[in-house]
Amino acid sequence: MRLLVTGGCGFIGTNFIRQVLKTHPDWEVVNLDALTYAGNRENLADFEADHRYRLIVGRVEDPTAVAEAMKGATAVIHFAAESHVDRSIVNAAPFILTNVVGTQVLLDASRAANPMPRFVHVSTDEVYGTLGETGLFTEETPLAPRSPYAAAKAAADVLCRAYHETYRLPVCVVRPSNNYGPYQFPEKLIPLAITNLLEGRKVPIYGQGQNVRDWVHVEDNCRAIELVLKQGRPGSVYNIGGRCPKRNIEVVRTLLNLLAKTEEWIEFVPDRPGHDFRYALDNSRIEKELGWYPAIDFQEGLRRTIEWYQSHPDWWRPLKQRLERESRGFWTT
Repeated sequence: MRLLVTGGCGFIGTNFIRQVLKTHPDWEVVNLDALTYAGNRENLADFEADHRYRLIVGRVEDPTAVAEAMKGATAVIHFAAESHVDRSIVNAAPFILTNVVGTQVLLDASRAANPMPRFVHVSTDEVYGTLGETGLFTEETPLAPRSPYAAAKAAADVLCRAYHETYRLPVCVVRPSNNYGPYQFPEKLIPLAITNLLEGRKVPIYGQGQNVRDWVHVEDNCRAIELVLKQGRPGSVYNIGGRCPKRNIEVVRTLLNLLAKTEEWIEFVPDRPGHDFRYALDNSRIEKELGWYPAIDFQEGLRRTIEWYQSHPDWWRPLKQRLERESRGFWTT
């Protein structure tokens, strides 16, 4: 197997590449990454001397870079995306360029290859919009994105469907729930909370922290993506949920407990525009067809995640310092 992985220096891409190179000695990986603020070359530095791994610095919306990276690929795993909702609210343009145009460029390059590679597009549960207090999103739920980020991902999803229907490109779409684990950029809820507490700072939470997210450990998600790569039905969509719905305030309270902190370390901040209330996924399809189930308990996964950030301050401190210098202000959940 020769994989083209886009966005492999980001959070989920890094974990996926580390997993497949450790478990498949006969697989090769070409990593196409633009090394934006959320892409860190150091995440995979220990593999740079490995003949099975090659990094190409380039953007997915650049046909020349994509053509170079696509040479000899038997499969494409498309992680590359602008992914932070707050940033998309401030400026949607980069999200359209990377998430929509970039996906189209990759699909065209895959269609032109002979044979066409298997293609797994990594989407998000946010394309479904929001739920009330009950119910689950299935793969048949109509798309109803409520942020520019989610709208850009939904557009990429339907492009993938169109390329399968029109050109018979063997593409699958996966829609994971909220991931957590090592190497996650510290602007997202769990790494932001952990690193703030390690630095003696309060944890900001939107509103009253009542928004609900379904959490899945990144290692479980990567196992699911690999299964879809190998066994998924072309043209299908697969939800990847952790069966672990938690209110944001519950997540932070669990982290406080694990770090022996009290609730005085919580700071409630004004809610963001269009904040989806609740996500929850029905995993029935991937469970029945591929036999995948989440394996890592949330409490244990959080404990392991805390330990990783405690032992890697040289990884996350420069990232937070850079964000502060840039005065981005993305220090919320």
